[in-house]
Amino acid sequence: RGPLYEVLCMQLLLTLLVFTFAGEACKKVIFNVPSKLEADKLIGRVDLKECLKSADSILSNDPDFRVLDDGSVYTARAIVLSSEKRSFTIGLSDRKTQTQKEIYVLLEHQKKVLKKRHTKETVLRRAKRRWAPIPCSMQENSLGPFPLFLQQVQSDAAQNYTVFYSISGRGVDQEPLNLFFIERDTGNLYCTRPVDREEYDVFDLIAYASTADGYSADLPLPLPIKVEDENDNHPIFTETIYNFEVPESSRLGTTVGVVCATDRDEPDTMHTRLKYSILEQNPKSPGLFSVHPSTGVITTVSHYLDREVVDKYTLIMKVQDMDGQFFGLSSTSTCIITVKDSNDNAPTFRQNAYEATVDENTYNVEILRIPIEDKDSINTENWRANFTILKGNENGYFKISTDKSTNEGVLCVVKPLNYEENHQMILEIGVNNEVPFIRDIATRVPTMNRALVTVRVKDQDEGPECNPPAQYVRIKENSAAGLKVNGYKAYDPETKNSNGLRYKKLHDPKEWISIDEISGLITVSKVLDREVMAPRNDVYNVTVLAIDQDGRSCTGTLAVNIEDVNDNPPQLLQDYLVVCKPKMTYVDISAIDLDEPVHGAPFHFSLANTSPEINRIWTINKVNDTAARLSYRKNAELQKYIIPITVKDRAGQSATRNLRVDVCDCTHPSQCVSTSRSADVSLGKWAILAILLGIALLFSVLLTLVCGVVSARKGKSFPEDLAQQNLIISNTEAPGDDRVCSANGFTAQTANNSSHGFCGTLGSGIRNGGQETIEMVKGHQTLDSCRGAGHHPTLDSCRGGHVDVDNCRYIYSEWHNFTQPRLGEESIRGHTG
Repeated sequence: RGPLYEVLCMQLLLTLLVFTFAGEACKKVIFNVPSKLEADKLIGRVDLKECLKSADSILSNDPDFRVLDDGSVYTARAIVLSSEKRSFTIGLSDRKTQTQKEIYVLLEHQKKVLKKRHTKETVLRRAKRRWAPIPCSMQENSLGPFPLFLQQVQSDAAQNYTVFYSISGRGVDQEPLNLFFIERDTGNLYCTRPVDREEYDVFDLIAYASTADGYSADLPLPLPIKVEDENDNHPIFTETIYNFEVPESSRLGTTVGVVCATDRDEPDTMHTRLKYSILEQNPKSPGLFSVHPSTGVITTVSHYLDREVVDKYTLIMKVQDMDGQFFGLSSTSTCIITVKDSNDNAPTFRQNAYEATVDENTYNVEILRIPIEDKDSINTENWRANFTILKGNENGYFKISTDKSTNEGVLCVVKPLNYEENHQMILEIGVNNEVPFIRDIATRVPTMNRALVTVRVKDQDEGPECNPPAQYVRIKENSAAGLKVNGYKAYDPETKNSNGLRYKKLHDPKEWISIDEISGLITVSKVLDREVMAPRNDVYNVTVLAIDQDGRSCTGTLAVNIEDVNDNPPQLLQDYLVVCKPKMTYVDISAIDLDEPVHGAPFHFSLANTSPEINRIWTINKVNDTAARLSYRKNAELQKYIIPITVKDRAGQSATRNLRVDVCDCTHPSQCVSTSRSADVSLGKWAILAILLGIALLFSVLLTLVCGVVSARKGKSFPEDLAQQNLIISNTEAPGDDRVCSANGFTAQTANNSSHGFCGTLGSGIRNGGQETIEMVKGHQTLDSCRGAGHHPTLDSCRGGHVDVDNCRYIYSEWHNFTQPRLGEESIRGHTG
């Protein structure tokens, strides 16, 4: 093992020899150990102080073992006991007293052999094995001495076997390491250093009991070690500074806020039973606040909170554990309480009475500013004023508002004042805040500061007054021209009469009346017709201008009420009807009267002086006040009838009108109209003229086609302006099936499209005074359009092509189809005319 090790062993042997010969034996200690011992293994502990209290040197005479100052004996290396026993001595010396003592240590290693029970021996039965933990605890922050003995763990198996004890868990082989250890042979449990309960409140150890050969003598034993709390933590407030607000109008007992503190010591003990208190209040005026000792709730204990006097308070709060006992630990915190403004100061006027002046007939002008005083916080709802006119403004001449920047009341005139009616007006003004006054909330009786405002009206020289703006007169309908009636009257507000005023007419829709400039009388210049007014409301409005001598004026309306006269007989709404026989046996007719209802319905319908044939076939019966039913007998023939019908209103005014009725064999009246038009065709003079003109135009077109074909065969291009000439039948009633024959293949198109053909476009005719009009219309490109710069308008200069004359022969059939229906219409016109 090296020379140094041998030297150390020699020195140790010499020292042991000295102790052996000079030392005094103290006692003998026996340790039961297994046959194999690991290095640094605790064998046991020797009580050194019992042998020598003031030993300053502790040595073992066996280098395989080392002894600590507390008497713990550890192996220096792994050892295998060759025999059942091994011994060594521990030498103790005190250099001051020159005292030396030694302790003899015997290590025994023997297997206990259980003797066999004799049949006659009494059997001892154990009710309960003592392998259970004794409740164990240790004091937090213990001062020792360490290692500190906690308890002894024993197994009943130790009565018959050599049992070795061991432990595991937090504090042994888990953090914090080596805090606990157990004597292998005795089962004594020790703690090696102080423990903080706030870090570890309990250690759950597991104790094991085993024999020398590794046999488990008992099941593992849970061994909890509780750390008893010590009051070593001060309570701490959750916040260094608390900020609370409370209204100045708060009642007694109003909650201001809650302070809270925490304590790391064990809960539900005196160490964490906290008590709150107020150490100091600043300003030191009478105490206004209190704190609940257990909950930390701060409340008001006085109603003298006034923001206008003190707006902020500072409290020094204290919390102490041990329920506030003098030996408890404590800490402090600061609480700042801000007093919030309440509307506890009503606004007041600086004066009880004010005066203002205003010119008459002026409005939307400011006449007075009213300042007020309010001690509440500026620019808050408790400070902002609301003004109200309590009396004197029944007609709405005035309005008062608040200037947001100055908090003044602004009194304005919003309607013109009349000096002749009121020389002065007295207003009662009230003021309060945007929110209710706190005393009003308690008493439920509103209080309002009031002031009187006298408004003096200044007289002005005014122009004429048109009052009322609209004046009415009544004139009967159909009154003769030249009738004079009282007109519009304005007056001078100063003199209360119309002297010196002149009148002019500004607007007269139908120029029915004229106005006398001096008197204002109106004269009917035309016959008044109530039925031509629009809208028909029986009132004819004329705008009149009144002017005084200084040129000042006003405008009024003269409403002329035109009284209705029964000057309009009732009129039939129908003039032509179709009756389909036999499906329809009657037809309803109706009438209308333009006069007022008093001169209108109910109407009386009757057949006028007619031929016996009409009276024999037709009858008329009343349906309602404005309609009647015209019926025919079964023997009526299919033909057209002209039936004169008289309609009379309630006042006897009547009119007779011929009603054309066509009795037709049809299922719908529209079928009868088309049938009647296609029957009895006869030619009128205009129809014959139209046919002749059409034939002439057709020959001119055919001649043009022949010329074009000849030119094309000679290699010349067809003139485009001729190709673009279209024959169009002008029709504004209903367009026909118009067609265009194009030079490029004679393609048929409608007349509405842009056609590049040269053949005529034919359509239906237009009825204009009983004549048929046919117009020649050129296409988009004429001969003039082919005229270029420096060129003559020849046929060669225009675009053309080969023309097939046969393709245009269908024009005649189209023309024939066009003229035949028109000839029928002309025949019908001649017949009905």
